Amino acid sequence: MTPATPIADLAKEWLRLDQNPETRKEIEALLETNNTVELEQRLRNHIEFGTAGLRAAMEAGFSRMNDLTVIQASQGLCLYVLDHVKDAKERGVVIGHDHRHHSSDFARLTAGVFLSKGVKVYAFKDLVHTPMVPFGVKSLNAACGIMITASHNPKKDNGYKVYWENACQIIPPHDEGIAKKILENLEPWVWDYKSFENPALVDPTEKLVPAYFDQVQSLCIAKEANAASETKFVYTAMHGVGYPFAKQVFERFGFKPLIPTKEQIQPDPEFPTVAFPNPEEGKGALALAFKAADEAGASVVFANDPDADRFTVAEKQENGEWVLFTGNQIGTMFACNALDNWRSSGKSDAKVAMLCSTVSSSMLAKVAKTEGIHWEDTLTGFKWIGNRAIDLEKEGYDVIFGYEEAIGFMLGSIVRDKDGVSALGCFAQMAAKLYKDGIRISQYLDSLYKKYGYFSSANSYFICYEQDTINRIFDKMRFGASPQADESGRFTHKPVYPTHIGSHKVVNVRDLTLGYDTSKKDGVPTLPVSPSAQMITFYLENGCVFTLRTSGTEPKIKYYLEVSSSTHDEAESQAKEIEAAMCKQLLEPEANGLKYRTSA
Repeated sequence: MTPATPIADLAKEWLRLDQNPETRKEIEALLETNNTVELEQRLRNHIEFGTAGLRAAMEAGFSRMNDLTVIQASQGLCLYVLDHVKDAKERGVVIGHDHRHHSSDFARLTAGVFLSKGVKVYAFKDLVHTPMVPFGVKSLNAACGIMITASHNPKKDNGYKVYWENACQIIPPHDEGIAKKILENLEPWVWDYKSFENPALVDPTEKLVPAYFDQVQSLCIAKEANAASETKFVYTAMHGVGYPFAKQVFERFGFKPLIPTKEQIQPDPEFPTVAFPNPEEGKGALALAFKAADEAGASVVFANDPDADRFTVAEKQENGEWVLFTGNQIGTMFACNALDNWRSSGKSDAKVAMLCSTVSSSMLAKVAKTEGIHWEDTLTGFKWIGNRAIDLEKEGYDVIFGYEEAIGFMLGSIVRDKDGVSALGCFAQMAAKLYKDGIRISQYLDSLYKKYGYFSSANSYFICYEQDTINRIFDKMRFGASPQADESGRFTHKPVYPTHIGSHKVVNVRDLTLGYDTSKKDGVPTLPVSPSAQMITFYLENGCVFTLRTSGTEPKIKYYLEVSSSTHDEAESQAKEIEAAMCKQLLEPEANGLKYRTSA
């Protein structure tokens, strides 16, 4: 599709290829009303395939999630896998799906494409949580895996997440290779909604779900104590697929049953009780869970996101208020507990390692340095954490924990991806022991702050739908108010980053978009560079570190800011002050028309 192609011709091509009557009607209606603006948005460009796979609104059009684009993506992926993975046909592909609108159809169409090329297909016919797909790839030694889900995105969205033969999400150069194959194979080979009835397709549910829980149960170290615990836990599935899996992990760990948030326990693609089906959005998203906990006399609330690969926890304080712990706080507690358990087992920690993303808290690095264990940070996303964990294993390390601040946690080696179900069991076990010892979760966290230092974070985002605006904001950070560019759009002088944020001096800048790090003699960062994504980290003289980046799946400019200090109040005060200065100086939300996040 070139800019010179008339939009009517693009619409004609869509109607030639699309076999779904509903999405055909959408394009036909836009043609009848001559809505060229909407047609341009939907048809001019193909949906971009990246390391996150696909994610977009479910509508007609080449740039959206629909039957045709899912088939096209599956065709490109299928051929790429056949070219690059040994014995791919025999090893097969693992396919799972969540409960969102059209997820089942997308999974069936995907299976049909692979079956048409003689590839063995393992498809979970019923709903599964996302970690079951990488677990399936690992257990079956499959060539790749695909999960149909949009995780915690709004209800209008869906997605297509790809796992490579190592059971980790894909990283470059596979994303570019798959994208190229997709564009070379746009003509549908097959349009098969009945693939799940094909006798060649294998449903691995009966074998793999028990096997998954057998391995998760290995993380349980105190089943008798768990069974005796009087601590009450309330759970919300956020209208997603998590409850059957959460219920079973509690059974495997020996606990009394979870108390469900009844209004949110059944899978519902409409997500009727939450504006955003994301427990990370704030207390508003958990209001019904807090109400259920108050009625049950429970002090702890657990939540999974809709595809149950993320996990969060809140605790009722003595004053009656609920505290929702951040991903960084939960990650720090998990890390310290995992290390304690490892040492208690009598194993040597000489080759123990932990990982987190580069926008996560520096507290894990401080813990690792203090305790004498190996720590590394990675680029944002579990595709990087998981793949680095595998590399470290090859070097002889036991990677016992990894996390990212967006409430994603990897415990042990069951899957090299985030898993909200294993996290649920392990945190419940830790909380039960704390309560038995008369210690609240918040008190345990405070004890870690006292030992390793107080770390205060300010993480949030602004919504921006205009890519030109986003580019202008980041270009100004790099080159000032009047950047000079040549005819090709390349800037003609070196970056000139801000020297101060508010009253605080900038001592270093790492730009993973340009591939520039002012702290290095050669100016080259150690982490991988990604020119297609905006990401700049500023290091201030007072020790504050903050990163601004664009989201790969949502129209957001995200920021992650952290300050450490010897006291909680001082860390909090500095974090708020620098956050305000950063937003005003670098993002200029009013001038750029940015919309601040709204709580669910």
